[in-house]
Amino acid sequence: MFQNRFFRRAAALVLTLALAAAAALPGLAAYPMPIQTASETEAVYLFNADTGKTILAQNADQQQYVASLTKMMTALLLLESGKDLNGEVTVPTAMTQEFKDIQNANGMTAGLRIGETVRRIDLLYALLVSNDAASVIAYDVGGSVLDFVRQMNARAAELGCTGTNFTCAHGLFDYGNVSTAEDMARIAAECYKNPTFVQVSGTAAYTMPATNLHQNERTINSTNPLTDTGSEFYRSYIKCVKGGFTTLAGRCAVAFAEQGGHTYGLVILHADNASLYTECDQLLDWAFESFSDRPLVDTQTELTTVDLTKCRAQPTAALYAAAPVSGYGHADDVVSYAFDLPESIPATVKNGQKVGTATVYLDGYEVGTVDLVTHAEYISDFRTDSKATLLLLCTLVVILGALTVLTLAAGGGSLNLRRRKRRH
Repeated sequence: MFQNRFFRRAAALVLTLALAAAAALPGLAAYPMPIQTASETEAVYLFNADTGKTILAQNADQQQYVASLTKMMTALLLLESGKDLNGEVTVPTAMTQEFKDIQNANGMTAGLRIGETVRRIDLLYALLVSNDAASVIAYDVGGSVLDFVRQMNARAAELGCTGTNFTCAHGLFDYGNVSTAEDMARIAAECYKNPTFVQVSGTAAYTMPATNLHQNERTINSTNPLTDTGSEFYRSYIKCVKGGFTTLAGRCAVAFAEQGGHTYGLVILHADNASLYTECDQLLDWAFESFSDRPLVDTQTELTTVDLTKCRAQPTAALYAAAPVSGYGHADDVVSYAFDLPESIPATVKNGQKVGTATVYLDGYEVGTVDLVTHAEYISDFRTDSKATLLLLCTLVVILGALTVLTLAAGGGSLNLRRRKRRH
């Protein structure tokens, strides 16, 4: 019995250490890359947005220029600022040089002008494809573009980004404006929690109303083929996407996809125009095809045992899950357990009695907790000994009764013989 306890405790310790190690290494790719990217320098990071689990990683911790993916942080800070999105902002004179720098860099703009009054929600939609909107948001939220950039870097640090350094609100100016695919995933995941961000980034076209300096409406069109129903790259499961491009950054994209109640986030940096959208489709298709809901625990398979006391006939009691457990994962994912059990339990133990719980893990990630119950009755030595004693007593009583009858019978025969002798 001592050996059973020792081995069970040792197994529990090994499991605990393994789970701790898995939790300490969230950035490692759990699976090999299912495709070969067009370039070995591309950075790829695919993760389960529901659990935060890393699915694929290639160069994910290497700093890269991130172009317009920078605007995710700009949008996030506006949404977190508490400012009224229907409130109006007037483009200040301080934006004059910033607008010139954007034009000199051949950056796309929404045609904003100094002195123009626009709503913040219009700036947010324009932010998707224009750089001047990003600078106006920066000035509005931060008081100046420089102070806003400081806020961007501070917020990135709060989110756990260690390879990120922003130098502008739009990403058009590459030098020094860097991040990693894993850091971009952290920022994107935070953005995805905001319904307004999801709505804006999932919109293919938006019409800005006329303003004091623009008599006509302006239409903001997303150029991303992943959300264009007429494109060969279109996927109905993609809910929002942000792309980016500069000469140094190459083609970049962040996409979130939902299907069957499960969500994936994907970041690709430093791709080329010919491969980016194909790779996005291939990787997300692979994720939805390779992962599925599957049974992990049934109620008929013994999961573990617990030591029994006061029961010489059975040293341990077998324990089973009280209910089935299912989980979402890859076919190769390993199921493991962490048990919460007493060191031992005294008999008698009833059939179906709850003894403890099991926490179920799939590939090191917690799926759920289930009660552990017995599938048999385990009788205590006291009950067994009492029954045996009772049977022995009954047997003795029967024997004594039989002896008494025999004795009486034998005694009666002798008396009759003596009486007959006296008569003669």
